[in-house]
Amino acid sequence: MTTEPGRIRKHSLEIAGHRTSVSLEDAFWEAFAEMARVRGISVNRLAAEVDRARPGNLSSAIRVFVLDETRRLSGS
Repeated sequence: MTTEPGRIRKHSLEIAGHRTSVSLEDAFWEAFAEMARVRGISVNRLAAEVDRARPGNLSSAIRVFVLDETRRLSGS
């Protein structure tokens, strides 16, 4: 699949045994998936961790997580 960084796509997840979906831009989804891979965990498991700590909706929480992690890793 060719990705378009700003294109929003729905992605299916399973969190705590429940199916859900998030709508994320390709760039955020790819970064999130890479962060899960680097940690050696599944995207579903990382999403569950974000879900437990989220104040708003899951899609927004994932975007903020990716932004925060990117800043942390770059030293900003």
